[in-house]
Order: sequence, then structure tokens, then C-alpha cells
Amino acid sequence: MRRNDLAWCRIAALALFTAAAAPAPGADLRGTGDLGVVIERAAGRVQVVDTTARGSLGSVEGLGDLSHASVVFSRDARFAYVFGRDGGLTKVDLLERRIAARVMQAGNSIGGAVSQDGRIVAAQNYTPGGIKLFDAATLELLADIPSAPGSDGKPSKVVGLADAPGQRFVASLFDAGEIWVIDARNPRAPKVERHRDVGKQPYDGLVTPDGRWYLAGLFGEDGLALLDLWHPERGVQRVLPGYGRGEEKLPVYKMPHLRGWAIAGGYAWLPAVGRHEVLVVDTRDWREVARVKVAGQPVFVIARPDARQVWVNFAFPDNGRVQVIDAEKRAVIASLEPGRAVLHLEFTPRGEEVWISARDDDRVVVVDTATLAIVATLRAESPSGIFFTSRAARMGF
Repeated sequence: MRRNDLAWCRIAALALFTAAAAPAPGADLRGTGDLGVVIERAAGRVQVVDTTARGSLGSVEGLGDLSHASVVFSRDARFAYVFGRDGGLTKVDLLERRIAARVMQAGNSIGGAVSQDGRIVAAQNYTPGGIKLFDAATLELLADIPSAPGSDGKPSKVVGLADAPGQRFVASLFDAGEIWVIDARNPRAPKVERHRDVGKQPYDGLVTPDGRWYLAGLFGEDGLALLDLWHPERGVQRVLPGYGRGEEKLPVYKMPHLRGWAIAGGYAWLPAVGRHEVLVVDTRDWREVARVKVAGQPVFVIARPDARQVWVNFAFPDNGRVQVIDAEKRAVIASLEPGRAVLHLEFTPRGEEVWISARDDDRVVVVDTATLAIVATLRAESPSGIFFTSRAARMGF
């Protein structure tokens, strides 16, 4: 082949490659770092939102029962994995705003996690209990781990599932009173390490930002269960035993959520079950150092990313309020009423704004965290959970 002919072949090949790589006319070429989803629980759909533009990009329908839906994200933050109350697990493409894959994997599911390497999605199930591992790309079932039975002989509900370093998952078994550490390095043959005698009815759990500690709240008694993931062989330690000793516990209308974790300035901020209090715990020795009186029974206690503020929402009948705690002063500095039936709060990645779902007002309210002014509202049908893709890079989310 002559030199000129070879040059023209190279030019033609480059042109074909460029044409193939170029986006289709009208395609929305964008990143995913400022995206998120809002659960519209009554409609069985999610809105895909842009936190920079404070607006909705569109909706994805057909996700089933989302009355207690939760979401985790793929490693590249393109896909959202939505866990429905009907046991459905749906992989949603945020850029194309469509369902990429969907499986009905249980009778009742309340959440899950993505592995450290992003290749495995784990689902925690109420009915029939147990944990399932799926291929994150295809949702192929890799392993089905049945749960231990509770006192009634039925498989225990699984709660508090979180990812941990070393390709592990950690979860609590509500009815069996156990904490499990699951080694998923071989996801088709996972190994389960069981920790028993952790306390009555662990109801939720969190992994600290450094991935070392797993903390499970106890619903059946005052106190929490703590597991050192660097040294799980040391077993579970009980912390904050009897924090309500001598006081009458109030009726609990909605389970608190440790998963909204607040680890701020070296302290853990935790909702007290059946109390109008937030507990402040020193993470160096896991001892209580303070309590903050709040307007009602806390549900989510969430730290602003800079750890300067802690925001709290509440169970019925105080669920139209949100309070802001100054983490340094350990005192409530503001009370807001952003709407009726506030179910969830989510900070933008650097914390300049917080998005708040007001279910009974069919709207999401965006609040400036410096001025506490409402800067935007979005229409949404019975919104509940709000989840941003910044979670993809955080352990325990």
C-alpha cells in the first residue's frame, strides 16, 4: 500500500471512531455527581433530580410498593438500586431514566447495600428473612443466606445491613438478637460469622465513616450493641446500657433510624428510643457525654457534611417539625416547620442545602443551611426517601 493510501485509511478510521464515540443528536451528555432520586411512595415511582439546578429531570415508573423504599448507588453513580417493600429490587439508569433490571427477590424487603468493590448488591429481607447477594451488573442471584430463627421459630427479620471494608457486609437480626458479619469475597459461597447475645431486638445499624465500628440500636431494651470490625473476634460490646433507667418510655410511633448517621466532630449523635432526646456519645470510648432535649421522638438524626450542625426530624405527632442542633454548643438553635409529615432529609454533597420531603403536602422543600431560608420547592406525590449519588463514595450508604 502506498504512503498516501495508508494515510487516508488512518484518517477514515479516525473519522469512524469519532462518529461512533460522539453522542447521538439531542443526547443529554452529563455527569452523575449532582443527581439523586426522590421516592414517590404512593405512585410506585422515583423522580430523578438535579441538586445543582434544584429541579426534576423526569420520573421512572413501575417500581412497585415503595412504602418503605431505600436506595443505594453503583460505584460509578449511574445506577440506583431501589429496594421496595414488596420485595422488588430495581436497578434504575439515572441518565436514561429507565429500569435497567428488576427482580422480585422476597416478600418484604427494607433495604440493602453495595459491596466495597461495587460488584455485589446485598438485600436484607423481612419476609422470609435472610440476605441475598446479587450481581450488580445483571441482578443475577449469587447467594441466598437464610436467617436464624427467632423465639417463635420463624426466620428472623434482617435489619441494619451495611457494607464494610474487606468485601464484607454486616447486619442485625431483629428477632434472633444477633449480628452477622458476612465475608463476600467469594459471593457464591459467602462465609457468615455470627455474634449472639447482642441484646433484645436490634432494629437498625450503622457503620462509622472509617469503616471500623458497627453500632446497632436496641429496640427491646435501653442500650446499643457495638462491634469492632478490626477485631470482630473480641465480640460485641454493650454501650449506653440503661440510658433511660428509672424513666417511663413513651409509646414509639415510628422506629428511629441509625442509618441516617450523625458522626460529627468525633461524637455520635443518636436517637433515643421512646424519648424526646438525642444522645451524644464520644466515639473514642463510646460513653455518653451529653443529651439534647428535642421537640419529639427523633427518627433521623443527620449531621451536615461539615459536622457543624445536626438536623433532626420526628415521629407523629411532631412530624411537621425539623430542629437544628449546634454540634459545638449541643443545643437546639432553630426549629422549622417545612411541611406536613416530614419523612426524610438529605444534604447536598457539601452541605450548603438540605432537601426535606413533606409527604402530606406533596412537595420537597430545599432549605439553605446557612440562612434556613427555603430556596426551592419541587412537586412530588407523597414523597418519602431522598437519596443523592454522593452516597456512592461513602461506606455504610
